Amino acid sequence: MNQNILVSLIVSTYNRPDALSLVLAGCGRQTDPRFEVIVADDGSTDETRAVVEEASANLRAPVEHVWHPDEGFRLAAIRNKGIKRARGEYLVFLDGDCVPQPDFVARHRQLAQSGAMVTGSRILLGPELTAAAIGTRLDLAGASVAFWLRQRLRGQANKILPLFIKLPDFPGRRIDGFKWRGIKGCNLAAWTADVAKVNGFDESFTGWGHEDADFVARLHNAGVGRKKGFMATEVLHLWHREQARDNENPNRRRVLQRLADGHVEAERGLAQMGVV
Repeated sequence: MNQNILVSLIVSTYNRPDALSLVLAGCGRQTDPRFEVIVADDGSTDETRAVVEEASANLRAPVEHVWHPDEGFRLAAIRNKGIKRARGEYLVFLDGDCVPQPDFVARHRQLAQSGAMVTGSRILLGPELTAAAIGTRLDLAGASVAFWLRQRLRGQANKILPLFIKLPDFPGRRIDGFKWRGIKGCNLAAWTADVAKVNGFDESFTGWGHEDADFVARLHNAGVGRKKGFMATEVLHLWHREQARDNENPNRRRVLQRLADGHVEAERGLAQMGVV
């Protein structure tokens, strides 16, 4: 990707200002300066707004805050609002509990390719390390090899190799066909034009589960290829209790049906917001 192309980081969050603060601090350490941050807030309280305002004052990159009222889990809708606000030609979706490494934007820029999306990867952190990181505002990305070896042995990180070994772009990153494995909305990148082509995220999905897989499936149906971002784009995923998964199976069935039908556009997405 051309170094002059602006990358938009769309960071989704809901009432977890302590985690968001670490994520925005990670955004402030990026080695690639050509990006902006859009915090897509699914109805948090004013404490989150204060965190965003502090980051806006301290980060070199532009930081904006989009918000809607708390009416339950509406991640697709707030991501669409983030897309609406974004100015970049390339979008990277990041969860507000996933701390980016300093080369996160640079690595996504390296992997970006016309006609392709990138599904990134993550390192899962345990509750003890997460509490310590939040409590002391620890710079996890700057920690030593010895520190991470201890955390791995203590079961506080599910892997550490991607922190120290980064692989470049290569043909093996391409994924043929649609595969569920590796789809993580917490670290996902696509060209703005391709996102518009599929009408963004589908707000008709209710409750937690597979709205990100639906997004990837519709991009796949639209002819957009997929690349794996492993050993390059890993984020540090802070521990949290799992969401209620009451709608997971119905949502999964919808995705499978859309794959079978070749469905491309979201039923209720960007066009219904007057964006495209």
